[in-house]
Amino acid sequence: MDARATNHFKDAQPVGACGQSTPPAQQSKRAWYRGGWKRRLDIFLVVLTSPISVPLILVSALLVVLDGGPAFYAQPRVGQGGRMFRLLKLRTMRVRAEQQLMEILMQDPKAAMEWQTTHKLRFDPRITRIGRFLRATSLDELPQLWNVLRGDMSLVGPRPILREQIIMYAGTAYFKFRPGLTGPWQVFGRNDQSFTARAKYDALYERQHGFLYDLSLIARTVGVVLWGTGR
Repeated sequence: MDARATNHFKDAQPVGACGQSTPPAQQSKRAWYRGGWKRRLDIFLVVLTSPISVPLILVSALLVVLDGGPAFYAQPRVGQGGRMFRLLKLRTMRVRAEQQLMEILMQDPKAAMEWQTTHKLRFDPRITRIGRFLRATSLDELPQLWNVLRGDMSLVGPRPILREQIIMYAGTAYFKFRPGLTGPWQVFGRNDQSFTARAKYDALYERQHGFLYDLSLIARTVGVVLWGTGR
């Protein structure tokens, strides 16, 4: 079975169809933020938190190496306007994880059904011991701060998607923003939502985005990390 060729989202609506668009009056009020201040906030917060984030990344990377294999994993993702970039993460899966996924989906019908619905496996045997801890605390996402500094991503925005998932984003919500290190789905959805529901969170962000909303999502993300409710 080729998981890349599987239509995981045949019953989902495009993001542009999920909910109403942002009223013109609200768009003009938020223009100052999207016009450059959102980017300034990203850089300021990344630099401000670097004395904490950099040591955490280095220690986590060392643990991954000691567990066996390379520390980091880069994967092509779709950025703002459809531009591709390489998303950086701490490696949480075993080497040859893609090949193992094919074998799992072919041998386990329940796993194949779960993959079609959520594009995830709740009990994924490919995840390493240290990888489970990194995912539960979201520490595996910290290297994406480099993507934020580069301008590939923002601290807050839509969930970064794979190239083969573009078909589900026929609207404009996803492509208007840089993908986010966190966002509505990461805070409110996580593993409890299907991919269809995740797409709707992107439309929600288009309607609600703004300086205060971004700060509230960042604050909520800290709680998610501290309570270990990551995916």
